[in-house]
Amino acid sequence: METEQALAPHRRISDGLDTGPPRRVPERVGAFLTALTERPVSLYAAAVLRIGYGLLYLVFLLREFPHRDEIWGPGSPWTPELARQLFHQTGWASLLTLSDSRPYFETCYALAVVTSALFMLGWRTRAVSVLFAVVVASFHARAIFMTDGGDNLILLMAVYLVLTACGRHWSLDARRTRLQASVGKAASSSAGSGASEFRHQLGMSRRTLTAVLHNCGMFVIAAQVCFLYGSAGLYKVQGGSWGNGTALHYVLNLGLFRPWPELSVIAEEHDMLIAVACYLTVLLQVGFPFVLFGRLKYPVLTMLLGMHVGIAVLMGLPLFSGAMIIADAVFLPDRFYRSVGRLWRRTSRRAQVRKPGASPRGGPALVLPRPASPSQ
Repeated sequence: METEQALAPHRRISDGLDTGPPRRVPERVGAFLTALTERPVSLYAAAVLRIGYGLLYLVFLLREFPHRDEIWGPGSPWTPELARQLFHQTGWASLLTLSDSRPYFETCYALAVVTSALFMLGWRTRAVSVLFAVVVASFHARAIFMTDGGDNLILLMAVYLVLTACGRHWSLDARRTRLQASVGKAASSSAGSGASEFRHQLGMSRRTLTAVLHNCGMFVIAAQVCFLYGSAGLYKVQGGSWGNGTALHYVLNLGLFRPWPELSVIAEEHDMLIAVACYLTVLLQVGFPFVLFGRLKYPVLTMLLGMHVGIAVLMGLPLFSGAMIIADAVFLPDRFYRSVGRLWRRTSRRAQVRKPGASPRGGPALVLPRPASPSQ
């Protein structure tokens, strides 16, 4: 998160009487409020969350396309009437239960695919983020008994991302803003002073509201991930199988979580590694909230990445693992994503240079005329 970096300039206390202890706490509170209302933090991380969850849900919908009727459609064993009866008890709602006709369901499914794609691309992100949250909530509520934990997290993140400015970078909205920047400057210079001042005040209020909502949304996302890891680790501590290092042994022998039985058998043969993985999993989850503000978070995030990849492969839970990996991206600072962007552009330019006929600077290649043949 970028909150610590945003507060750093404000921590410098001027020389004189203001250095006394009674003024330090108010100054820190004022610096925090200034950082909260003036500058949105972790904009690149929000963009990564938008792209990640939009792509993940799009792949999920496309993967389940052949089974869509059995899971969410009118032909599901959990019929729309049963779903409506459950909604009366739980207070949930779903667009899929408004009609039992098949054309309506197919239209909703197509709109869900299009909404996920547009959300991933960042087109009209403010409005599309609301539609994406409605789509995820509708599909989640329609088949609430066919979940694996991953769609629960996707639902929470979809709701939280509505508050964020996740379309500021790496989106079609950002590209359109860059193209319209010069036109906006020309229009503002030709307008009258009164109208310009009103637009300036309106823009300042809008930026303050956007910054507050975005920062609160990113804080809630980070707190949600910390709570998830911490509660999962404390829950494991209460069990005896995690304490004696045999929990993963039992997991690898569950038929429901053995997509690759041969691979599970190979992993089960290493008893010591299984015990170490059990203890390391509990340690990482319990200690995760306490390593976020230091450099230790980078190796911890790397080990968590390996853990989630192992869950996806050994237990066959790619949706859950993908949702957790994307959620962990909120703790990486914007300078990390900017360096990744620069590395990507540098790699793209090198690949362009290596193409046949490309010039060293990526421009049009110099084509020399062929010498005329003697017959000409």
